[in-house]
Amino acid sequence: MIQFVSMLAAIALTALCWGVYGPVLHIGSGQLGSALRAFMCVGLAYFGIAIVVPSAILARAGEKGSWTRTGILWSLVAGVAGALGALGVILALRVFGGAPVVNTLLNATMNKAFDQLKAPFLAGLILVITGAATVLVFKPQAAPHAAPAPAAAAADAQATAAPAKTVEKKAENVLGVLLSAAMAMLSWGAYGPVLHKGQTAMAGSRLRPLICIGVSYFLIAVLVPLALLGPTGDTGTWHPGGLVWSLAAGSLGALGALGTILAFACGGKPFTVMPVVFGCAPVINTFTTLALAETKPDSVSPVFLAGLLVVAAGAATVLAFGPRAHAPAKAHG
Repeated sequence: MIQFVSMLAAIALTALCWGVYGPVLHIGSGQLGSALRAFMCVGLAYFGIAIVVPSAILARAGEKGSWTRTGILWSLVAGVAGALGALGVILALRVFGGAPVVNTLLNATMNKAFDQLKAPFLAGLILVITGAATVLVFKPQAAPHAAPAPAAAAADAQATAAPAKTVEKKAENVLGVLLSAAMAMLSWGAYGPVLHKGQTAMAGSRLRPLICIGVSYFLIAVLVPLALLGPTGDTGTWHPGGLVWSLAAGSLGALGALGTILAFACGGKPFTVMPVVFGCAPVINTFTTLALAETKPDSVSPVFLAGLLVVAAGAATVLAFGPRAHAPAKAHG
């Protein structure tokens, strides 16, 4: 019972961190005026929380488990998936709905465990996906700020003068958002099963997989964007407020990764852990967005509230009927 409660606490930590992650990162990216700069801040936060801190703990106190080539490889791949998912989130925030599907199918394929996907579990998965999509689609919208009269007039004149160019630009934006969402959905859907493989191969270690994730994030989210700032003609600035918001988002992402590892260490499986995380995270994401935008309560629609209930019912069903696993065995010696 204690192990199950610990798993729930770890899942709650991940869902909370990843739910708040998107809105906080969106603010940071906006203040920096650059998705690449915000992404670099995420990587720097991972370097501190997922590499420096756990390395110091390992050196001082040690931990069960061991470094293995297989575990390092899988954990590094998990970090790559997480970093690509984070980049997709920067470019398109509505990615949670499809991730549980990718997670479930990939995990069943990797472990040859399609026989574990019973009807109640699949029904709960469908509820989670449906509820998450409903929450994101019907979430209350913040009232738009009125543009100054000269700026509004100039925008109208530009739209009237070049309607074809405006339509083309909108189409390009839609395509970019869809591609970014697909990248994030596939990456985060693969994240759980791959990370679970890495942690299992390291005999249930908690800190070693986290360090590997941090290394992947540092390479992909810091070094690569740093090299691209010049060639892409990035026009952003290192705004202090944007730095704080983006670093905070990266810290939330790293803590969410730790929560996922802890949930697996308490006996959770990607089959169960990740759908619940991706079901609850958009709910938290939505309420965080509404709080930051100071949206009025009377703008909340009944459909949105129904979506919240569907997510809750689906998450409870997934937890109740999901495949079970025992905690990783303790290393001897």
